[in-house]
Amino acid sequence: MTLGDVLEVQNGFAFSSKKFSSSAGMPLIRIRDLKDSGKNATRFDGAFDEAYLVSDGDLLIGMDGEFVCYQWSGGSALLNQRVCRLHGFSGDLHARFLFYGINEFLTKIEEETPYTTVKHLSSRTIKSIQFPLPPMDTQERVVAILDQAFAALDLARVHAEANLKDAGDLQDGLIANAIDHATAGGTESIKLGELCKIARGGSPRPIKKFLTTSADGINWIKISDATASGKFIKSTKERITKDGVSRSRLVTSGSFLLTNSMSFGRPYILRTEGCIHDGWLVLEPDYSKVDQDYLYYLLGSRQVFNEFDRLAAGSTVRNLNINLASSVIVMLPPLHKQREAVNRIESAVTLSTRLTDRYRDQLSDLGTLRQSLLQQAFSGQLT
Repeated sequence: MTLGDVLEVQNGFAFSSKKFSSSAGMPLIRIRDLKDSGKNATRFDGAFDEAYLVSDGDLLIGMDGEFVCYQWSGGSALLNQRVCRLHGFSGDLHARFLFYGINEFLTKIEEETPYTTVKHLSSRTIKSIQFPLPPMDTQERVVAILDQAFAALDLARVHAEANLKDAGDLQDGLIANAIDHATAGGTESIKLGELCKIARGGSPRPIKKFLTTSADGINWIKISDATASGKFIKSTKERITKDGVSRSRLVTSGSFLLTNSMSFGRPYILRTEGCIHDGWLVLEPDYSKVDQDYLYYLLGSRQVFNEFDRLAAGSTVRNLNINLASSVIVMLPPLHKQREAVNRIESAVTLSTRLTDRYRDQLSDLGTLRQSLLQQAFSGQLT
């Protein structure tokens, strides 16, 4: 039996963007709102057909990109285009039984769907899914078991995520304490632009024209090239041609890179050379004044990030430019105190990393257990 035999698929409506609002009207459900049930949803300030009103508990699927079914919990909202609702269930199908089982089918469809830029899902494809349909009393037993098990798993996940955040906060606090200790007493107050030569990267365009697989190509450095520790960039996945170098900026090992937009202010130390795009700032420090590891922890500290954030907030688009980064004032203790601080910080990082790894493993185990329960449920092992 196909899903089209036991339910209806309602496609969203193309509401006019001219009536979108940040504060007035009804919340509008777009694909990006599905994961968090529209906590930051755009609103539609205009007349609408109530047939497109979504309520808590409705099952929704985004039809572009990632194919996942979500249960809405964001209150009354409007069903926008490229989001569909599963409704009109027959008496043969329990809605939550479908909710627990459908994502396995959607994942398979997503994996098999060809695409050029973004994958697209149709309501016809959803209706064609051959979905298992045991007797209703069996569906109800499975739903009851999964509801109870997943409530416990969700609670465990909340605790693990809180512990993971606490481990990160602990590391930030220990780094701040080590820097405060190092800067107590005699320190030099210096602008970042006086401590480092700062420049912006450049992007040859269109970039596809300059990418190459040739061994003599020049490293094309991207954020995704950072090592697992997030501290160093040692190699790159892509290269550009030598013609692209004059349209970009060549940087050398030992330089610092700062992201200057989106998650701006994140530092990395280069352990290779190559070219950087215009989403990077490069800092070439005066190593007679600053220890490399100390500068890394200083740039990544909450104190310096808050200063970056304050300065960037005054611009139309929140990003860092050369002038803003150069104006940040840092306190620079003598080199021997910087190295003492690094030793204290790295001991703290070792401790917090152990904790972080533990809680990440817990989260991974919870995800694995969730999938195992679903597999058991839909193979008849939980009834």
